[in-house]
Amino acid sequence: MTERAYDKNTVWTHAVLPPMAPLATDPTADVCVVGAGIAGLTTAYLLTRAGRRVVVLDNGAAGGGESGFTTAHITHALDRRWASLTKLHSAVHLRRAARAHTAAIDTIERIVKEEEIDCDFRRVHGYLFTAPGSPSITLRDEIEAAHRAGLGSVHYVDRAPLLDFDTGPAVCFPDQAQFHIRRYLAGLARAIERDGGKLYTLAHVTDIDEDAVPHQVVVKTARGHQVVASEAVLATNSPFIPRIRVHMKQAGYRTYVIGLRMPRGAVPPGLYWDTADPFHYVRLANVDGADGPDEVLIVGGEDHKTGQASDADRRHARLEAWARERFTQAGEVLHRWSGEVMETVDGLAYIGRVKSGSRILIATGDCGNGMTHGTIAGLVISDLVQGRDNPVASVFDPARVNLSLGAVSEYVKENLNVACQYASWLGKGDVGDASQLAPGSGAVVRRGLKKLAVYRDPQGQLHAMSAMCSHLGGIVSWNPAEKSWDCRCHGARYDAVGRVIRGPATADLAPAAPIEAPAGAGEPATPPRAPEVVAVPVTAVSVPQSRPAT
Repeated sequence: MTERAYDKNTVWTHAVLPPMAPLATDPTADVCVVGAGIAGLTTAYLLTRAGRRVVVLDNGAAGGGESGFTTAHITHALDRRWASLTKLHSAVHLRRAARAHTAAIDTIERIVKEEEIDCDFRRVHGYLFTAPGSPSITLRDEIEAAHRAGLGSVHYVDRAPLLDFDTGPAVCFPDQAQFHIRRYLAGLARAIERDGGKLYTLAHVTDIDEDAVPHQVVVKTARGHQVVASEAVLATNSPFIPRIRVHMKQAGYRTYVIGLRMPRGAVPPGLYWDTADPFHYVRLANVDGADGPDEVLIVGGEDHKTGQASDADRRHARLEAWARERFTQAGEVLHRWSGEVMETVDGLAYIGRVKSGSRILIATGDCGNGMTHGTIAGLVISDLVQGRDNPVASVFDPARVNLSLGAVSEYVKENLNVACQYASWLGKGDVGDASQLAPGSGAVVRRGLKKLAVYRDPQGQLHAMSAMCSHLGGIVSWNPAEKSWDCRCHGARYDAVGRVIRGPATADLAPAAPIEAPAGAGEPATPPRAPEVVAVPVTAVSVPQSRPAT
């Protein structure tokens, strides 16, 4: 399942993307890649370069899913922080992970040069500095941990090179990078087609069957077309296979971003992060071309678990206040958007075969480092498909079991939080009656023993759906900023009238009888299926509202 093109006002929105034809036939391929984001297109690019026949399917355009809503920090300064990762992984795995992320930066640079992709790629230094109230020992720990991971160039500086405010001591990560994500993906797409690959849109994938054809997989779409291939890659941010196992080991978080006009030269180029929880992240991008008088200052943060907050306007406002306090030359806000981050329990992505011997491979769990994790996915999966050993495959193996205290603690915390969300089936609706809904708004409304997701469109018509997520029966919440229904359990998302726009769900919200009708009138002949996970009332459990502490 891939996310529909979902137009939010990002700094990348106006990039020209190559056209993709709708899937109207039943092609065959060596590899079918589902998802035209950075993981899917990098995988397809490397495989077509190796001579494989590749078909890429997406329901929208290249970069129309979560890759298009990134801030495109290309870095081995991982969001979970190396000091935290040392408690979750062995020294050997940490060194391999560090090498993998460093190789990903180098790979992106090489592809940009070889393919002559005009995407504003540039090498910059990254700086991690302490937020007010954070102990400076955090920085010393991070430097020591980075050195243990083999990142010997990481070093202490007295301050980050920002002009408007003194960050105080900082950790410098030399030779990181940034680019324009959609221009980069457009370049990958053109190269894939040049080398014989095929890219199709309007291809909402609903199932992958490993048993229908010997030694093949059948990738099925909602419109009845299919692709028969030797192997399939699910690169959809949050895959629908495996249905349960991987989603017990990761959780979705919304993260918020603004872009402010900034006079060129007022902020030195670089990637900047603080140690707040949730932390802030900052970079620059061009607004009127590389020679224009202004740039865009991109500022992100204010994360929360998907579906568990509905105050995007306040979060964007807090980001603006934070930025204006520190960057005094900031001008008007040009962009506001949000994106999805999949956080795994141990801070590294899940990349590889869903199980030993399977012909289905996945890439998920970006952990806020989607540019490098997505590129690592392409490198690892292309090797696995070609039967080659890859030295970091075991580090990112989706079937890995991490029994470290930190990973187990994170696993328990996230799954208790999910249990709390199932318990919300027992509570009241958001409003007492649908008549309270203003045009263009939605809310969960209780009808007897059921809860309905009800949306009033701008013309005043009510649309009623079951509030039960079609993935595993969690309850959805209305997201007023995105005009979407977001599952509070595993992060699936639906548009205002219940059509699925993001996995792990593959089916729409089940329709319900018109909200004005008496209870029970006009109900579907086959009621929505019951939740596959038992609702467990859990009380006195802390609900995480930011990503795992760094």
